[in-house]
Formats: sequence, structure tokens, C-alpha cells
Amino acid sequence: MSEDWSQYHQETRFIHAGQPPDPVTGALATPISLSTTFAQHSPGTTYGGFEYSRTGNPTRKAFEQCLAASEGARFALAFASGCATTATIMAMYGPGTHILSSDDVYGGTRRLFTRMCTPNQGIEFGFVNTSDPAAVEAAFKPNTKLLWLETPTNPTLKISDIQLIAEIAHKHGVHVYVDNTFCSPYGQHPIELGADAVVHSCTKYIGGHTDVVMGVMCTSNEEIYNKVKFLQNTIGAVPSPFDCYLALRGMKTLHLRMKAHQKNALRVAQFLESHPKVDKVLYPGLPSHPQYEIARKQMKNFSGMISFYLKGGLAEARRFLEHVKLFVCAESLGAVECLLEHPGIMTHASVPEEVRAELGISDSLIRLSIGVEHIDDILRDLTGALDAI
Repeated sequence: MSEDWSQYHQETRFIHAGQPPDPVTGALATPISLSTTFAQHSPGTTYGGFEYSRTGNPTRKAFEQCLAASEGARFALAFASGCATTATIMAMYGPGTHILSSDDVYGGTRRLFTRMCTPNQGIEFGFVNTSDPAAVEAAFKPNTKLLWLETPTNPTLKISDIQLIAEIAHKHGVHVYVDNTFCSPYGQHPIELGADAVVHSCTKYIGGHTDVVMGVMCTSNEEIYNKVKFLQNTIGAVPSPFDCYLALRGMKTLHLRMKAHQKNALRVAQFLESHPKVDKVLYPGLPSHPQYEIARKQMKNFSGMISFYLKGGLAEARRFLEHVKLFVCAESLGAVECLLEHPGIMTHASVPEEVRAELGISDSLIRLSIGVEHIDDILRDLTGALDAI
């Protein structure tokens, strides 16, 4: 990276890092480079370091440089999805490896770990409540190589102290990777807090417009970067140039959207917390959240994700979900429009029922992704759906 972006504020990095004007035309919008292969001056001598688009692509490079600068990292690698990012990282490990993971982790991540990595790669996983440092300390084994930390967790929004957990893990010689999807690069900076790498599903807040599926890993550890870069090229789960362009365009307004998401989400969380048909609200920006003080310490933005428990069970949850008008009942999150879903039936259906029960993913749990619509319209829609119960 030719520019030292550390001297600039984050909002400026989102807009400019990795995106200089095109040297040929002066275009400000990063070009979409669709070529699959690139001419060489002579065998092994390239024009700009590009030879084959799986190995490297100009549009993807621009996105990777922007994300690295945004996360305060030296390197970034983009992938075809968040799950492709995780699967490629897991390819570094094999039989005899023990990996610790947050227990309340995204359902697709747990499915990948337990139903693909364990039977096919021989990796042992231990799931632990990472919001409890003592439980984390007790969970390490001599063969533990990695701690996969999700904070806030999906869907119960537990917060883990990244700095403290990283210190504990590093004492055991274990790397810490943080899934920062729920916070975005604007809301939380795990590498500054001691994490070795950060991953995102760019499908969510980074893209922000429900039109791209993509993932990314950021790190300042050159050894990790080189290993994952080799696997990125070897496995080939890379995003298209057009997806990179869309995600890069999403980055330009990330800070504006995250401020609007948080503003609306706090109002919604306060409304739900005072509603007689709601049993409990989980939002890091509420003082009632069990890890509120940790959230205040390490999160710049509390994001737009809220989970809450209705009074009742599946029948009440279904009635609520079926009576919204503005909210869209759909999987995914982090978009400009309001989304809601039932984790037990939808995003976490692949998690065994007994595990869901242990984690508090009950039939009455609803997850909201608060968009940037007018708050009065959002509250009116929620009021109508609650009245229908």
C-alpha cells in the first residue's frame, strides 16, 4: 500500500483507501476488471503484478486494500462468501488440532465446524461461553491452535472482552480470530485490541444493500496472511470483480449507515424493553445488557442488531412475524431495510435442538436487523405486529 492511511480518520479510509483515480482515464469510481487473464511482457514478467484473476484481480485488490486500511491491518483477503472465508481458514488445520469457538456462534459457522471440519479434517472443536474469561481459560488443551471469537454473538448478542480473551489465548500460544460481522469495521477494531485476524461476512453491513455475497479476512500477521493467501489461490473461493465493486461502493457510506442503524436500533430496543408483550431485550447499547460495560469499552457503534424474547412461544412468534408490513421476514442482516427472522426455524435451524436450548435460542426468540427507514414507521410496524398477538 503506497499511502499511509494510519494518519487519516476511519471515515476517510472507507472512501479513499485502495481507490486512487484511474491512472489512464482519471475515473474516480474503481473500474470493474473482468479479464480472467493478464498479458505478460515476457514469461514471468507482468504489467502490474496480475497474471490470472483467481490469483489476483485489480478490483479485488482495491477492495482488499480498503478493508485492510479500514480494520487497521496490513493485509486483507477477499472470498466468495463469509462461509468461504471461514472454510479457507480452516484448511490450515488438520487431524489432531483442537479449536475453541464461541458457543453462541452463527449457525452456518457451527455447521461448518461440526459437520464438515470434524468428520472430514479430523479437527476437534470445543464450544465455550467466551463472555466468561474463566471458562475460556479452563477450555484450552495442549493441542489448541485457534480461538474463534464472535462478538457480539449471533443471535443472543453476548459480548466478549476481546483484549482480555486475546491476552489469555496468547499466553497459551493460541491465535485469536474475531468475527466482526455484527459490528462492521466502523463499530469495533479487534486487531487494535489484540486479535490476530478479523473476518467479516461482507454480505451484511459492508455491502449493506442486500445485493452482494462476499467475505473477507484482515490481519497484520504476515505469516497468517501468507498461509491464507496461498489457500485463497489454491482453493479458489474468490469473489467476482463485480461483487468486489459493489462491496467497495458499500464501504463509502458505511459510517453514515452505521450511525443511522444504531440511532434507530436504540429507539427500538427501548420501545421493546417497555412493551408488556416482550419478556426480554438483548441489545449491547442498553444498560440492561449483561456485558454493557464491556460493550461501551470496545465498541464505537452498537450496530443495528437486536434480539428479544416474546412472552409466549412459537404460536406468538409466528403471529408476530406474519403481521409485520415494513419489516421483511428474511435471513441475513445489516441492510438498509429492516429485516427480522426466527433463529430457531431459520438461521440456526441446523444447530441441534438441545444445543439451541442451552444457548437460549428458544421458540420465542426473534432477531431484528434494524434498517435506516424513518423511526416512526419502524415503531408503528412493530406496534401493529405486537398488537396482533
